[in-house]
Order: sequence, then C-alpha cells, then structure tokens
Amino acid sequence: MIESKELKYWLAWNKVKTIGPIRFYKLIKNFNSLEEAWNKAHKPDEIIRVLGIGRNAWDKIRQEKEKINPEEELNILQKSNINTITILEKDYPVMLKNIYNPPPIIYYKGDLISSLHQKKGFAIVGSRKSTYYGRKVAREIAAELSSYGFVIVSGLARGIDTNAHLGSLDSDGETIAVLGCSVDRIYPPENNKLANQIMENGAIISEFPLNTQPEKSNFPRRNRIISGLTIGTLVVEAAERSGALITADFALEQGRDVFAIPGNIHSFQSKGCHNLIKQGAKLVNCAQDILEEFTDASELFQSKFTKKENGQYLVELNENEKKLLKHISIEPLHIDELAELANIPYNEFNEVLLMLELKNLIKEIEGKRYIRIK
Repeated sequence: MIESKELKYWLAWNKVKTIGPIRFYKLIKNFNSLEEAWNKAHKPDEIIRVLGIGRNAWDKIRQEKEKINPEEELNILQKSNINTITILEKDYPVMLKNIYNPPPIIYYKGDLISSLHQKKGFAIVGSRKSTYYGRKVAREIAAELSSYGFVIVSGLARGIDTNAHLGSLDSDGETIAVLGCSVDRIYPPENNKLANQIMENGAIISEFPLNTQPEKSNFPRRNRIISGLTIGTLVVEAAERSGALITADFALEQGRDVFAIPGNIHSFQSKGCHNLIKQGAKLVNCAQDILEEFTDASELFQSKFTKKENGQYLVELNENEKKLLKHISIEPLHIDELAELANIPYNEFNEVLLMLELKNLIKEIEGKRYIRIK
C-alpha cells in the first residue's frame, strides 16, 4: 500500500486534467517518486523533457498545478471515507492493468479487492432509453451469471445498466459500478439508493478525482474500464450510435469476448446489437449461451487456457507467449525491458503478458517487474 506521504501526490497529479494516463506513466517512470516530480515544478525543464511537451503545454499544467494542494487532497479523501488503489499495488485488478492506458489510480467505495480477485467480472451494458424487454433480459441474465460466481460490471446508468446491477443483487451476487464522474457524486441521482446497495455487495469505482461532474467526455473513458475489468461484455440494447457500442469496441481491442441480445427488427434500440452480431458477436438467447463459452464458471481460466492429458493440465502457449516467456526468468525484469526484448507489437504485448500471468507461469512483483514461477 502506498504511504500517505506519496499518495497525496498521486491524488494531486491525477487532478491535473492535462495529465492523462500516458503522461502520468512518464512521471512514474522517470522520477523516483511523484513527490519529486511535483516539487520540480520550479525547475520545469526536466519535466518538459520527460513529458515531451512544449512551453505552452507546460504553462497550462503549471497553472492547474498551482491551484492544487496535495495535503488538502489527501485530507478531503480521508474525510470522505473513500479508498484508492494505484497501479503499483499488488491488488490492482490484473485484467485492468493489462489494457492500453489503464487508470493509474482508482477511487472506490465498497469492497473492490475481494470482488475483483476472488471472482471474474462480466460486463452487461446497454441503452439508457431501454424497453421493458431489454430491462427484463438484462436483469434475468445478470442474476443467473451472478449465481455462477461472476461479478457483474456496468455503469450505473439508467435503463440496462441499472437492471444489470439489480439482477446481480437479486442473486445476492457482487456487482461493480464504474462511474463517469467521481465516486462522491452519484449519477444519475435517482440511483443513490442503488449505489448504496452496490457498495454493500461490491463497489462503485472511478478514475476521476473527487468533485468531478459527469461530463460527456468522461463516459468513453469510463467504458474502457468497464470492458477492461471483465472477460466479456454483453450488449443488451443499443441504437446504431450508442455508448454501449463504444464499450463493445473497447472489449474487442482488449481481446475480450463480445455478446449481443437480438431484438425486434423494427426497433431502433436493436440495430446496434444486430450490427454487432453481423460483425461476429455471439448471439445470446439466455445466460447459458454465455456460460458455455467459458465451460465451467468455477474453473474459468483453467478450462479456457489449458488441456488435460493423463490427469495433468498442460499449459498451451501461442507463438507470442513462447516468445515472451523465454525472456523471463527468476531474475526480475521491468515491463518496459520485456516489451523491448520480446519485440511484440505494443497493442498485443499487454494481452500476452496477462495470459502468461493467468496461466500461472509468471508473476508481477514490486515496481512492475516480472519473474518466472514455472
């Protein structure tokens, strides 16, 4: 766990809007601590070089930075009883860690750790302007998947998202709501009661600093987290242009499975789902159509990634996994060194690394370094 002395600088840098995940990781990589990076603002040449920006961009960052007090950010967080987890901590969700530009820090209320490490996440998303049919289907499938041990992940929005969370709660399952605002500002406000129920059976989470309003530009960022936390995404209802389809696109980019519910051919709320099915998403009539993709939910990754021979499981590796594994030994190597040695395309590298972790061949130790364990 990161100590308060350093955490306050994570909070402070995360509040600088012009510092997105890419720039944040440059600061982590090039300075001994974020405190050091913060305090070098009066001599900005090194920060400008590290971030690869010009003076005008630095002036914008500096102006934002001057309005932020790291100590005050930490005090507000503690008074709000809000938890955080950073990407450098071992309990940071492994599925999320391996997407492109994962959030450096997550704010949460509830029991995020047990929800994401003891079970596997599955996303259910769809239209805010949902039909009765869509809401009923989302709730029923969420309830059944929860009964098989999945953590249902959605966005707390009106319509399909709300019913996905409710379905999980119907089965006394765990559910996670990913917000497009900060966790101290529930949106939509009518879901306040639902948010409290979710916190008792999972968590509400966000990458946005406290006091962040639900701005339109926040929701695509939220959607990449929904898909990033999960092994698959089900789209229940979606128009041709829908935020749910953005989540599905992120899922495909992240190498996760995509599923869709068919609907009335005359309904505009079904057009997005029908297009997904045309493009290769699996058509879903019931929860069993999803479960059969993962064989036995209790042995999700074992069944998906291994085969059994003479009573023993033998791990199967593709060419990229073999290529990366040969560079990993009992001597720790940083993720950046591994990426350079393996020479695997960047958009594929994180997925390969994740697969080797899931197959229990390697593990991450402190400082984003990896060692071989088999």
